[in-house]
Amino acid sequence: MKVVATNKKAYHDFEILDKYEAGLVLTGSEVKAIRAGRVNLKDSFVRFVKGEPFLFGMHISHLDSANPYFKPDEKRPRKLLLHKKEINKLLGKSSEKGYTVVPLKLYFNRRNLAKVEIALAKGKTLHDKRESLKRKILDREARAALKDYR
Repeated sequence: MKVVATNKKAYHDFEILDKYEAGLVLTGSEVKAIRAGRVNLKDSFVRFVKGEPFLFGMHISHLDSANPYFKPDEKRPRKLLLHKKEINKLLGKSSEKGYTVVPLKLYFNRRNLAKVEIALAKGKTLHDKRESLKRKILDREARAALKDYR
């Protein structure tokens, strides 16, 4: 599994509840750009349009080596491919207050198919963000102390 892009901001802003693997509907030049690492997941999110999941806000830059006359929109909505049960589960949960669906990482699986890991998440409050940051710093200091102890 080759991870191309991660959404670190999602881990900071949201509490991750469930993770799912979804396929993407892409054009050929977009796949080439993803392989080159020209993708950004930072402000992207999943929204359901007529019962189908779409990924909004994912930016895939155009490659100079691709066809210059065919430039797909860099921030266009991209359809996600999921099983019907997963779609229904995510649609039901995300319609509740406080829950959302966010992408976590974009990668190529063993069969060289572009996949995105999406997660059902609940928004963190400012207090929760500060607490998780403190916990992260304490864990880092504990690991450093153990390393020096050895």
